[in-house]
Amino acid sequence: MKLVFSEHVSDYGNYIFPYAVWAFPEPGEKPRQLFDAGFLPSSRQLDRFYLCRQVRVDLTRFQPSSENRRILRKGEGIRVELVPRERFDYTPQRRAFCKGYADIKFGKDTMSLERLDNLFASPLITHLLVYTDTATGGEIGLAMVYCEARALAFYYYAFYDLNYFQRNLGMFMMTSAVNLFAPRGIRHLYLGSCYSKNALYKTQFAGAEFFNGFRWSADLKELKHLLERDSPGARQHALESEEFQRLFYHGDVSRMAGSSRFTVRLPKA
Repeated sequence: MKLVFSEHVSDYGNYIFPYAVWAFPEPGEKPRQLFDAGFLPSSRQLDRFYLCRQVRVDLTRFQPSSENRRILRKGEGIRVELVPRERFDYTPQRRAFCKGYADIKFGKDTMSLERLDNLFASPLITHLLVYTDTATGGEIGLAMVYCEARALAFYYYAFYDLNYFQRNLGMFMMTSAVNLFAPRGIRHLYLGSCYSKNALYKTQFAGAEFFNGFRWSADLKELKHLLERDSPGARQHALESEEFQRLFYHGDVSRMAGSSRFTVRLPKA
């Protein structure tokens, strides 16, 4: 992959010069390789990715916890089906359902109909998880998913009937997705980014790990530490912080560098 570093707001007084890191796949490379390196898609065509603090579940280590089982019990009577996109009928009713949910959750027209239509037609969506209330026969939720062989599934946008909030439908949908993919031999389920405490629900699965900028870490104390310090006015990059180094890498910067997923071979002078 080719890496491009896009400048963001600088803090010259504290020598903080942030860059967004983009990755562009090269011929022969698969999206799963970029996911595994810590990147998520920033293009519906899977031709550009961005590095971020994201969460995935190592499904080889997943076993339902008591909390997972509680959530699944609350969803008893809700059927989930994994449908290949080519077999999914994107009807006007489903289109209106997704748009109505997006307007309420994300803000009016934050997701336009054009954007929604393009997502459903893009290579980024290979499957849909369809959730049905078996008591009424009504469809109450949809989740967009990208699957690549047995390597990964990416749980992307979810849309659901907000009248089911007392049954924790949103959390049930994600938990049932983990529970569905684990026995199918898929290695990782990617759950998106984690930049606020409100996103910590993505870590409530055995096998959860996050990308910290240079490696995948299963230490959720490290993630919570990063969330605590991730605020305007921070005077150091995380890896410059002696506290971060001491708490998670024995005060050894070389240990961090040695565990990095990235190696760049510079051309000889």
